[in-house]
Amino acid sequence: MNRKIKNTLALFGLLVFILVVGGGYIYIFQVRAIKNDQIKLDQLKSNHYNTEALKAQYAVFAKKAAALDSVLAARKFNIPQNLSSISFFKFVNDQSANFSDNTQADVEYVDQKQDKNFFYYEYKITGGGDYNDLYKLIYAIEQSKELKKIKNINLTNYISTDKDGFPKFLVNFVMNVDVYFADNNRFTTSEHIENNLYTSPVYDVFYPLIRNEIPPNVDNLLDVHGAKLLALVPEGAFIADSKGNTFLLWEGQRVYLGYLTKIDYDHNIVSFILNKGGIIEKVDLTLDKENASKKIK
Repeated sequence: MNRKIKNTLALFGLLVFILVVGGGYIYIFQVRAIKNDQIKLDQLKSNHYNTEALKAQYAVFAKKAAALDSVLAARKFNIPQNLSSISFFKFVNDQSANFSDNTQADVEYVDQKQDKNFFYYEYKITGGGDYNDLYKLIYAIEQSKELKKIKNINLTNYISTDKDGFPKFLVNFVMNVDVYFADNNRFTTSEHIENNLYTSPVYDVFYPLIRNEIPPNVDNLLDVHGAKLLALVPEGAFIADSKGNTFLLWEGQRVYLGYLTKIDYDHNIVSFILNKGGIIEKVDLTLDKENASKKIK
């Protein structure tokens, strides 16, 4: 065998070896890598969206979300998602910001509990003050957009006096409040808008109809008790109290514990309405004959 044939056979053998090794690498080793790359490519293709189609879908979903949100907003109460236990402290502080100086309310966190599909925080509120301030706080809790319920309440009245000796009829209170929340957003709106929590003053059921305490005469008004009508003039009436002090009064003017309600020039009578601790009393002062003959016209 000549040299040319030997070289040809050697090259052919080398070519066969290269083909066998290359085919083995492609079909044995590279198949798995190609398969993994194909899977990744399919995943990328499945997540590839047209931008305009996404915008159109977003507009549809946004409209549906707004409609659902409006339905939830129309409800009187919502149940918020994952509510912070601190939020109720801020709520009470906001509601009590305009209370009188006589009123204070202290909030204590008690516990977190579950009620069927919902959760709630339990708080204890203690304090005292004006009855109408307490009524405003109760109204705000019960009418708040985020669901809050007063579980129980205990009220007792007490009397305090200011620096001038005027009695103040106040109320002590202890109440337990449950504040509800959920672990999802199915029962609340995307934006919290509070209900109107304003309420007009109401009659104080703890204010006594008849009282033993009579406020002092700190304004030095006419004390009708023991007073004497001295004269009637076109501008009003001259009246002297039991201490000899004289006053010129006209209809509607304040006196101690009441008002001058009427001046009867024809019959020489001055009438008063007095509130003596809840007992309403009408008092008339009449000119005596000697002073009546000197009536100024």
